[in-house]
Amino acid sequence: MLRTTALVTIVSLAAGAASAETLRWARAGDALTLDPHAQNEGPTHTLNHQIYEPLLIRDTTGAFEPALATEWSVNEDDPNIWTFKLREGVKFHDGADLTAEDVVFSFKRAQSENSAMKELLTSIEDVRAVDDLTVEFVTDGPNPILPNNFTNLFVMDKGWAEENDVTEVQNFADGQTTFATTNTNGTGPFTLTSREADVRTVLEQNPDYWGAGEFPMDVTRIEFTPIQNAATRVAALLSGEVDFIQDVPVQDLGRVDGTGGLVVKDTPQNRTIFLGMNIGADDLTTDSVDGANPLSDVRVRRAMDMAIDRAAIQQVVMRGQSAPAGMIAPPFVNGWTEELDQITEADTEGAKALMEEAGYGDGFTLQLDCPNDRYVNDEAICQAVAGMLGQIGIKVNLNAQTKALHFPLIENGRTDFYMLGWGVPTYDSEYVFNFLVHTKEGDRGSWNPTGFSDPELDAKIEALASEVDLEARNAAIDEIWQRVQEEQLYLPLHHQVLNWGMTDAIQTEVDPEDQPKFKHFTMN
Repeated sequence: MLRTTALVTIVSLAAGAASAETLRWARAGDALTLDPHAQNEGPTHTLNHQIYEPLLIRDTTGAFEPALATEWSVNEDDPNIWTFKLREGVKFHDGADLTAEDVVFSFKRAQSENSAMKELLTSIEDVRAVDDLTVEFVTDGPNPILPNNFTNLFVMDKGWAEENDVTEVQNFADGQTTFATTNTNGTGPFTLTSREADVRTVLEQNPDYWGAGEFPMDVTRIEFTPIQNAATRVAALLSGEVDFIQDVPVQDLGRVDGTGGLVVKDTPQNRTIFLGMNIGADDLTTDSVDGANPLSDVRVRRAMDMAIDRAAIQQVVMRGQSAPAGMIAPPFVNGWTEELDQITEADTEGAKALMEEAGYGDGFTLQLDCPNDRYVNDEAICQAVAGMLGQIGIKVNLNAQTKALHFPLIENGRTDFYMLGWGVPTYDSEYVFNFLVHTKEGDRGSWNPTGFSDPELDAKIEALASEVDLEARNAAIDEIWQRVQEEQLYLPLHHQVLNWGMTDAIQTEVDPEDQPKFKHFTMN
């Protein structure tokens, strides 16, 4: 591990002394909302995982384990039906019993227009309660990987939602707030005590949690503080003001790991960082080219790909804590191949020749929208890319801002050039295609503002959900990836590496999904 020394300013977080059972947790950004179906975003899911629960979940190896469901199977007589048996004796935080009706309500809510989770449920035609503890999912054709889509689908209490007028999902993209934005009623190991978005969230252990005898449950209180500034975040850990940070800056790994009483744990993450481009518009709003869209020319997109020196980003910006990528899926994912993931070698002269051939030898200006509190060194990566593109005549105006402002640009299609990171909780390429490749329409393509649309490719993507011949399905996945690569639809940068920093009193394994589940933590 690279060891460096960084000058940081230690500032008080107004945190008092904490008992061994209190976990003081920090990361760069906050959850965007507490509505469990309004945003399909990592930090949002992470906080909600402490409060709400899905039917099943993955452990740190990627294997399924039961959560609210104890067993699930395909109907022997009808392969279009999946049956899930619910855990007995589970109660919501307000004391209401979990029943199959709550699951039916939650999944239908997650299928609704405002839900950011609907792409995961496109193959489901109906959800029905057989009895109080049995739920059936009816699919449009057999779906052999349906459970893969459920690990971040949280179950709400139908009665609570009706009582508090939150049966509809919050319209996050339009800035709506609802009771569910800052209030919760889950079945999870922790209950919400207080919530001040972007400042502080406090959770207390659920005394009636069904898993009290199955998990360590050493953590009795969680005090979560988002700390955007990297130096301040590290200073808080070094000074003992927080116990656990999810995103140790790469330049401070050695310092944290070399400090007595602290440790750094790492693992490859199930997430790829990439750049997206508006290739479908007739004209762009943030470039210097009038009456034309230079990004619509695949030669320009390939030139941009060739201009990016991924090895330099890995070495200089990421300090070795990344794996340069040639596709927007990490090795965890079905459909990933070493061949597809081969990176484009940096070739400035070759890129200039392509720009000249496309008629843009004199270059142009273009705005790059980038978050500054979501991914590891996100703004620094964008700065590096801007410099590299400048070498081929593309002057980049960098617009770096908090993810709360950045993500609506993508969701609402108001960006020409942007950074995004994509994890694949289903461990299958269909997830990537549904959100990022399929035409943005209906219940698919919600994170695809590129303007790319191909009905024939859309049909191939939709067919994946009901293809039971896994060999044929994998062949179709490869065909779709080949097309994505040929079109240079995105500019992959790298697969992230996770680094968690913590006191040595904490025992845990790093989750490739970057979703710590604090019920598993032990505190020595």
